Amino acid sequence: MTTAEDVVFDLITMGRIGVDLYPLRTGVPLAEADVFGKFLGGSPANVAVAGARLGRRTALISRTGADPFGEYLRAELRRFGVDDRWVAEVAAYPTPLTFCEMFPPDRFPLYFYRLPKAPDLEIGPDELDRAALRAARVFWMTGTGLSAQPSRAATLAALEARAKTGITVFDLDWRPMLWEEDPAKPYARALGLATVAVGNTQECEVATGESDPHAAARALLAAGVELAVVKRGPDGVLAVHRDGTVAEAAPLEVEVVNGLGAGDAFGGALCHGLLAGWDLARVLRYANAAGAIVASRLACSPAMPFPAEIEEVLA
Repeated sequence: MTTAEDVVFDLITMGRIGVDLYPLRTGVPLAEADVFGKFLGGSPANVAVAGARLGRRTALISRTGADPFGEYLRAELRRFGVDDRWVAEVAAYPTPLTFCEMFPPDRFPLYFYRLPKAPDLEIGPDELDRAALRAARVFWMTGTGLSAQPSRAATLAALEARAKTGITVFDLDWRPMLWEEDPAKPYARALGLATVAVGNTQECEVATGESDPHAAARALLAAGVELAVVKRGPDGVLAVHRDGTVAEAAPLEVEVVNGLGAGDAFGGALCHGLLAGWDLARVLRYANAAGAIVASRLACSPAMPFPAEIEEVLA
């Protein structure tokens, strides 16, 4: 296996991957939809694609089933410029599918088919390339990766291998239907090992008990991170750094087609801006623009914007 001595990644993400099946007509109940598009999905996979679109060298740590859908996902990762060396097959479980009803502007209920268990929750601590994880400029993990074993142990081991080097992002990513226990302890431990926390107000409340954006940001900093990013939906985004820097960005108005990939585009652009060393306000504006572009498009991964598209929106 190629390791950190051979290549250093700008961004390594870890966790969920699957096939998104979206109705090609919006505003149609799922029971009545008859034509679907098939797309690469899963938040960490989408964030890796978003980073690659912005010129970053990215990789994903995940698992698929040993089936044609798994083959499709690995091929899509490579097509989008994401290194798939750590995306292995798990013969025991099928590749997950996710369906979505498309009711713009604000109703996008998800239906996860991840039973009896998703392969991406089968990543074990002994399977990690710790040298590559330590060397990566950004490591991105999610709350879903903490929802079951052995993925929880592997995710925490990856965070420990990082030892807060570089930028280590905890995407709070609260999916209650994927949990069977209280997330408080795993979330608290991960926050103590990360340097950046990103989540919407509901996710922040799960992680900290605080729903007010400013109170939630302070609680995330108290839990151990250096930068807290709170997404407030129609009210924009708030970021608070431990050094006292506070930045806010207003939302960009777009005609929403599918809001599901917007947060992943935001995440990839956030990593890009932090790597570029931009001031926090510029990072938020850029990430907001990336998210708005994807919200105005049907798919998630193919919709991730290129730099020129983001600059055009900002202009």
